[in-house]
Amino acid sequence: MPWHALASQGHEVVFATESGTDAPAADQRLLDGVLLGQLGAAADPKALYARLLDDPAYRRPIAWDSVDVDSFDGLILPGGHAPGMRQYLGSVPLQATVGSFWSLGRPVGAICHGVLVLARTVDPRTGTSVLADRRTTCLTKPMERSAYLATAWKLGRYYRTYPAYVEDEVVAALDDPAQFTRGPRGLRRDDAAHDGRGFTVLDGNYLSARWPGDAYTFARRFTELLD
Repeated sequence: MPWHALASQGHEVVFATESGTDAPAADQRLLDGVLLGQLGAAADPKALYARLLDDPAYRRPIAWDSVDVDSFDGLILPGGHAPGMRQYLGSVPLQATVGSFWSLGRPVGAICHGVLVLARTVDPRTGTSVLADRRTTCLTKPMERSAYLATAWKLGRYYRTYPAYVEDEVVAALDDPAQFTRGPRGLRRDDAAHDGRGFTVLDGNYLSARWPGDAYTFARRFTELLD
């Protein structure tokens, strides 16, 4: 969704992966349906993902540690769960690149587990997380816990990327727990016609969101922030 929103407004979108050699790929289970064909992506995002696969920039990503941060106007940290995401969420080289970009004060957006990358990125000036003094949201504990409890009988720890909940680690990185907000209750997704249903938190140049159900709203608001 962020790719579509940005590209449709004429922005050049560059993708980055650990090595920069192979195109990234979405979790196939989320495309096909997590459990009994349910809990997966909706039809419109899946159609846009199919178009994304043909984007030359997507097929030729750059490496995390080769990003020239001064050349970019904005940064988006996408989310995702399951143990395979640890490659991204726990990458020290990626955190170094993110920290360098963060220091520029340009727009940064993070959704779902992507907020963990920022929570783990240390500001060398303070020795604390770059999020320490920011307001934020992320995948909430009720969302993560309910998804895990509903699917553990079949999928094990698919919905638990780490022993700690994402929300708990993010809150621990903040100066004050009151800086975190879960947003409205419920799991109503936004879409192209109702992107106002999504929930985001904007603090200066930093935009955060909770889960895929916020993706349309997150994409639109990040594009507005970049503009």
